[in-house]
Amino acid sequence: MTAAIGQETVGRYAAAWVEPDATARRALLDSCWADDGEYCDPASRVTGRQALSDLIGAFQDRQPGARIEPTSGVDEHDGFVRFTWRMVAADGSTASEGIDFGELDGAGRLRRIVGFFGRPPEPG
Repeated sequence: MTAAIGQETVGRYAAAWVEPDATARRALLDSCWADDGEYCDPASRVTGRQALSDLIGAFQDRQPGARIEPTSGVDEHDGFVRFTWRMVAADGSTASEGIDFGELDGAGRLRRIVGFFGRPPEPG
């Protein structure tokens, strides 16, 4: 699997986070998310495309005008990916940032995303 596959897959996944139309969002997830893909962050955990689409829709409802956007390229090796992102508030300010780690399946779709909010803690 090449880094280009990881970049394309994560690009479609990121586009799903800003897609307001549920049908279009689901189509994006159909192209990049495994049937039983798992999403986990400090606030939520869901399995499957529809559950992820619903989670994204709920985020959009709670944060009108906010968007999630990548802030790095996609680092990929051996079927694993990582990338950073930020949540941009409706006023354009950065509301939060984080890093996601993912795993691709044999078809190049995301099988798992584990997200972390903010910067890692200081040592000690």
